[in-house]
Amino acid sequence: VLVGVGADGHLAFNAPSDPLRARCHRAKLSRGAREANAMFFGDDASRVPLEVLTLGMGALIQSRRAMLLAFGAQKAEAVKALVEGPLTPSCPASFLQLHRDVEVWLDVPAASALAGRVQ
Repeated sequence: VLVGVGADGHLAFNAPSDPLRARCHRAKLSRGAREANAMFFGDDASRVPLEVLTLGMGALIQSRRAMLLAFGAQKAEAVKALVEGPLTPSCPASFLQLHRDVEVWLDVPAASALAGRVQ
């Protein structure tokens, strides 16, 4: 799987503090998620679907390989929680710590909150 992490730590539209579902499911998009995805719909958040089909956390964790992308300073705290934080539904991306083969691709701003980072 190839996924991005949201600034709030969501992963594949598995939102923070939502009950984590194991398999594919329908998810309602928050206003923030719709605004963040407006760029894919002519910069018009009203054209972004209200609901999506997405992989559940169990399916993501069981994938053979996972690649996560995070770019920009707005993702720095989510990346820190993903890499250094505890496993918690308040940061669904943190569950990637359980994955057997995951790569995390970051730019410098997204990595800026990590302990021991290279300047």
